[in-house]
Amino acid sequence: MAARVFASALVTGASSGIGAALARALPATTRLLVTGRDRDRLAALAAGLDAAGHEVEALAADLATDAGRAAVITRAEARAIDLLVNNAGFGRFGPYLESDPRVEREMVEVNVTAVAALTRALLPGMIARARGGGTRAGLIVVASTVAFAPAPFFATYAATKAFDLHFSEALAVELADEPIDVLALCPGATRTEFQRRAGMGGGARPRGHTAEEVAARALAALGKKPVLVVGARNRLAAFAARLLPRAAMARLSGRVLWRRYRPGG
Repeated sequence: MAARVFASALVTGASSGIGAALARALPATTRLLVTGRDRDRLAALAAGLDAAGHEVEALAADLATDAGRAAVITRAEARAIDLLVNNAGFGRFGPYLESDPRVEREMVEVNVTAVAALTRALLPGMIARARGGGTRAGLIVVASTVAFAPAPFFATYAATKAFDLHFSEALAVELADEPIDVLALCPGATRTEFQRRAGMGGGARPRGHTAEEVAARALAALGKKPVLVVGARNRLAAFAARLLPRAAMARLSGRVLWRRYRPGG
């Protein structure tokens, strides 16, 4: 599947996983600004992209902070991006009242506040440049299949991803007459480090699609649909979540998540 051609792109959360795969999937003609918290991994990604022919700038930044968000916005504007990939995000699995309040707040800052702040700051310039150049800009927001229903033991994470999904769907309608394509990407289980970092049990067996498969499908879907749920089983679950009573979905998802991913399970 051929990727859309953009002149300049910002990919957040590019240190690993889907973010890194999206950066690598873009054509070498796309100038890249990649950001993340892990300075060493980001440098390694940038070195690989440079070797593959990309013009790339790596910016270590913490999107949980105002200063980190401001630094990314400033560099993205200077590079006149026409593709914004809001991929940065993280989750924590477990009972809400046993979670670290600081981590819960950072999750909201990265998964929600950073998405809203970067999008609001960067879209006006992206749209103006697309109008002036007769091209189309792009916005990808990485949500999740858990965005479609409440998720006990993933309460904050699922709520933040519901924001990302609804935010993107609303923008797709608002901006329908503008030269920009909006996509909410809902990948479901993906073979990344997310499960380990989120404190989820369930063993180390690979699950779901690879990050590379998700990235390729996302870039192919941009401009064709407002929401991409990756995988037939995930699409069925998302469809069911929008039809069944929310209380029933919450109870069902809680049982499934705890049985599959409880710590030590």
